[in-house]
This record gives sequence, structure tokens and C-alpha cells, in this order.
Amino acid sequence: MRRISLMTAALVAAAPLQAQSVRAGIEAWGVGQPEKAVAIWRPLAAKGQADAAFNLGQAYKLGRGVPADLAEAQRFYEQAARAGHLEAQTSLGLLLFQNGNRTAALRWLKQAADSGEPRAMLVYGTALFNGDGVPEDRIRAYALVSRSAAQGLAPAKTTLSEMDRLISLEERRKGVALAQQLANAGASTPVSGKAPPAKVITAATGKAAPVVVGAPATGAFRIQLGAFRDGSSAQRLFATLLPRLGGARMTLVPSGTMTRLQAGPYPSRAAAAAACSALKPQPCFPVAAR
Repeated sequence: MRRISLMTAALVAAAPLQAQSVRAGIEAWGVGQPEKAVAIWRPLAAKGQADAAFNLGQAYKLGRGVPADLAEAQRFYEQAARAGHLEAQTSLGLLLFQNGNRTAALRWLKQAADSGEPRAMLVYGTALFNGDGVPEDRIRAYALVSRSAAQGLAPAKTTLSEMDRLISLEERRKGVALAQQLANAGASTPVSGKAPPAKVITAATGKAAPVVVGAPATGAFRIQLGAFRDGSSAQRLFATLLPRLGGARMTLVPSGTMTRLQAGPYPSRAAAAAACSALKPQPCFPVAAR
């Protein structure tokens, strides 16, 4: 049975008007002062402000304003996710997925998908389609990916086209009907006075960065991202590139006095080359996994 692997995008939105302190941190971040942004968000997160906790998670994941630390990123994402922050639930799910904890990842992604978060609907829908960690349900998968595509998520549109080739017309019709039911249910359930969450830019360039989701669990190729004299430098680079690597996992390969940073796996050299193209201008080339 064919499986689907996908790419999704991290989205950027404006801060709510009432979250001026969080906004001040976002403005500092945007003008190249991540340390100031972190200093603004940290006490707010300590007081339970979900937007601030989410933004701190972003900072730790990217290594901006603080040393890259995925454990800390996960801790702050989880704080915000438990407070109902949809983007935090999705980001936490993706991070757990990348770390191999698929059970917890899918639990958070399902929660965000049930609330209509487009990236979560794409990833969880793909898991349902493949029967990957959850019982296979192609009709619900089609419904979720349809809703994600309807919100403009380009990778969801691509995935929907692939699903169209793999399932029957009747299944597609049922999926569309279910998508409409889910959308209507979401529209009729108001969020109790809760403003949209504030977010930070997800890449050092100041633009939204794509996130590859659902990289294959096995494959004969990886991509090589550099060689370093110490493993910590390799890990810092991997953390910086992580928003654009998604499901690809880090592999550190000793080579004499150097450590090679590789990510993957990918099913073919062509797939690895495509992953490198998405990382430009980062030096990158496909290598055989050994």
C-alpha cells in the first residue's frame, strides 16, 4: 500500500492587541534583538502567559536569544499547549514526532487538528491515511487534509491531489461530506473570548520557513550539512535548520578528528537532493546512509 510523505508550512500571524508585552517581544525579535525578546517573554511565561511560553519555545528551538535547546523548547511548548495554544500543540506534536515519540506526538496533533489547526490536520490526516500510529481511516484523513487545503496550505493541496489518485470516488465524496460537517461544527463552537495567539517569526531570515513532516522511517540516503571539530557545533546547526527539516533525524558521523552532520533518511538520492534544494543557501549534498 502506498504511503504519503508531506511538507507543511509554519505560519506567522500578528499579535493580539491586548498582548502588548508579548508584541513588544515580537518587535524586538523582528529587529534582530532576540535576547531582549526572550527577556520580555520569560517573566510572562512564568505567570502562565501561553503566547509568551510558545514564543520561548520557538526561541529555544531556533537557538536565537538563548542557546539552542530542544528539551527547553519542548518544555515551553508543552506549557503553552496545556493552556490550549493551538500552534504550541502543533509545534509540540511535530517536535515529539521528530524525536521519535509518535504516541505523544499524535495525541497533541489530534487535539490541534480537532480544533482546526491546518498543519495539524495535514500531519494527523496523513497518519490516518497511512495507518501510522493510529487506526487507518482514509475518509477522515481525506476530510482533514481537505480542510487544511481549504485554508490555503499549499502542501495540503499537493497531498490532496495525491490522495485523489489513491482512493475511490466514493471515499472522496464521503471525505468531502465529513469535512463539511467538521467545518460546520467548528464554526458553531465559539472560542470563549480567547484572542488569537501571538507568534514569532520561525526562521532567522524573518520569514516563515517550511517544515518537512513525515520523513520516511527508513531509507538509503541522508543529506550532509557540514563537518565540525566538535559535536555541539553540529547540533547547533541542526537546531537552526530544524524548522526546514521536520521529520528528518540528526545523525552525527565521526570522521577522524571531525564530526559530520547528516539528516534523514530519504528513500532515494533524488529525494535527498530535493531536501538539499529546500535548504539553500545552506551547503548540503546527498550521501549514502552507512
